[in-house]
Amino acid sequence: MGAALLPDLGTEILIPACAVVGIAFALLQWALVSQVKLSPGRDSANNNSGSGNGKNGYSDYLIEEEEGLNDHNVVLKCAEIQSAISEGATSFLFTEYQYVGIFMFVFAILIFVFLGSVEGFSTESQPCTYDQSKTCKPALATAAFSTISFLLGGITSVGSGFLGMKIATYANARTTLEARKGVGKAFITAFRSGAVMGFLLAANGLLVLYITINLFRLYYGDDWGGLFEAITGYGLGGSSMALFGRVGGGIYTKAADVGADLVGKVERNIPEDDPRNPAVIADNVGDNVGDIAGMGSDLFGSYAESSCAALVVASISSFGINHELTAMLYPLIISAVGILVCLITTLFATDFFEIKAVKEIEPSLKRQLIISTFLMTVGIAIVSWVALPSSFTIFNFGEQKVVKNWELFLCVAVGLWAGLIIGFITEYYTSNAYSPVQDVADSCRTGAATNVIFGLALGYKSVIIPIFAIAISIFVSFTFAAMYGIAVAALGMLSTIATGLAIDAYGPISDNAGGIAEMAGMSHRIRERTDALDAAGNTTAAIGKGFAIGSAALVSLALFGAFVSRAAISTVDVLTPKVFIGLIVGAMLPYWFSAMTMKSVGSAALKMVEEVRRQFNTISGLMEGNAKPDYATCVKISTDASIKEMMPPGALVMLTPLIVGILFGVETLSGVLAGSLVSGVQIAISASNTGGAWDNAKKYIEAGASEHARTLGPKGSDPHKAAVIGDTIGDPLKDTSGPSLNILIKLMAVESLVFAPFFATHGGLLFKIF
Repeated sequence: MGAALLPDLGTEILIPACAVVGIAFALLQWALVSQVKLSPGRDSANNNSGSGNGKNGYSDYLIEEEEGLNDHNVVLKCAEIQSAISEGATSFLFTEYQYVGIFMFVFAILIFVFLGSVEGFSTESQPCTYDQSKTCKPALATAAFSTISFLLGGITSVGSGFLGMKIATYANARTTLEARKGVGKAFITAFRSGAVMGFLLAANGLLVLYITINLFRLYYGDDWGGLFEAITGYGLGGSSMALFGRVGGGIYTKAADVGADLVGKVERNIPEDDPRNPAVIADNVGDNVGDIAGMGSDLFGSYAESSCAALVVASISSFGINHELTAMLYPLIISAVGILVCLITTLFATDFFEIKAVKEIEPSLKRQLIISTFLMTVGIAIVSWVALPSSFTIFNFGEQKVVKNWELFLCVAVGLWAGLIIGFITEYYTSNAYSPVQDVADSCRTGAATNVIFGLALGYKSVIIPIFAIAISIFVSFTFAAMYGIAVAALGMLSTIATGLAIDAYGPISDNAGGIAEMAGMSHRIRERTDALDAAGNTTAAIGKGFAIGSAALVSLALFGAFVSRAAISTVDVLTPKVFIGLIVGAMLPYWFSAMTMKSVGSAALKMVEEVRRQFNTISGLMEGNAKPDYATCVKISTDASIKEMMPPGALVMLTPLIVGILFGVETLSGVLAGSLVSGVQIAISASNTGGAWDNAKKYIEAGASEHARTLGPKGSDPHKAAVIGDTIGDPLKDTSGPSLNILIKLMAVESLVFAPFFATHGGLLFKIF
């Protein structure tokens, strides 16, 4: 069938080299952001004379000179606020990671015991799962190495989220200060900061996975099936940490946001991020722990799982049978080339084009998606040509299917382009530049009830085209390359993850920058600039959630296929009672999970509202700005609530596959996975888009940029209050329940795959008894 043009040595150099380049580029971006100083330097005094050489190394005229503000005090105030946000976020994450660390330790023991017991903790070689005529490493080895890869995945996921949070809190005040020089400077600072997170996550994830594979090969040798089965623990570790990061961070941020909005905006009629609002610091902290740390862990989990699913299927295809290393590592080569493509794409936002006006911000961010997609399509074509034989076989439920390299290129490309389509459809339904959100804003004329009705309808309708895009990509990729095709389609959607994360992290950084500008008492003109950055960030955050949900659907389906193959299930027959009961219960789980997470936000928000009201009522001079609110109490409320409330939803997701697999067996579990995938994707898209639409409808009224918007405003009017109520309802939908659902469907699938040997051997206890 031929050999790949790229030699094995070239592959072993290319993958780590691209990862190292990605890390180096991230550090370069960090260094460039660091040039914006947060302490008034010796040049500060020169600013008052209109000197052309400012303290940040730019020859720009600061508008503070026009406004008559003291630059010295502004910089100090920004530094103080950023320090408070950073300390709050770091404190919360360390508290969360203590609890998550205990879970990791307990679950690691569970993996080792369950998988080791498959062959009675035997150290003897066993017949291979897919070829009984050959002998493979003992089950105890799979148990040990799966446990190690689980811990590595968890640590990498936690590290990805933490690094993202640190750069976001490092950059928010710097973005505020750069806004004094123009919207272009502020945009570049925010985007470069997001790029640090995107490239560190993509490169670290790839490098750790590559190193792990090579270390495991020292033991497994030619047993590639056993090696990549053990590697699946990497994806499980990544997603389990992402679940707690997303749920815990989502509860934290939305409890603070809802409390700040309902009391501050609606009851007291004060601006968002007003320093008089006691919940404002907790709100800004929440943006970092939820939208940055949580999103980072989430997309890392998707990347790890799609890579693991592809490698498991490839190891029992001709790549693994014939020991073709370059073809075997095709998924990793795609990710490596993706880093280079994203690096070039980033330069279009930071170096090749300059943002000179507010209206250029959103097109610049969208241009990033388009450029990266076009360049990556070319990159995939080259990789498919040099890294794959012209013809090969792919494992397909017990048979070997003949596939051409151009067919695999189409599988990856269809996933890549489906992601772009989902992104732009998400933007259409959540951006206030288009009619759907404007219609929602218009419905606020008659109160909150009609706003809620219109928002829910928008969310339901927004599901249609993304589902067709996912369905078409599944059909095309499965037709050409079976389950391996679906796995690489998911990788295609995630191949530009560095750019996607840069755009996504840009949003919370800009949001925090606006809050810092408000709290530092900066001029209205600067706040307008940060608001423009934030408005574009809201839309791109919605696009990021669309990518995450779309890729989760493909990833979980690929993992489902790997699980069915590993558990030796020949067909999944929905007419069989065992499967059907799993199907209907699985379809229910996303509703149960959403109920738990939304109620958690509601309970935490209730405490926050009561505390904010108490402070406004009891602290004399607070409304007049003569007294300082107690920010620490509100931060503590969010921290305590999120740590306490993230446990039950997490337990639901982690325990369901174990309980179903042990008591009912692999057929029922396959039904549960299929049911949760089908309903979870729909609810996730709907919830995220409904919440995003309500948020931007509120911002549409507040900005008053069009004649229509001005008829609904200004801030404090009845339509605006109705829009704020819709926004607060949508907050847990778009930032807690919706984004967490994609982790639910992925995590249950990868957990089932990891424990498949145990379930296949010892599962179905109830059916055995009866």
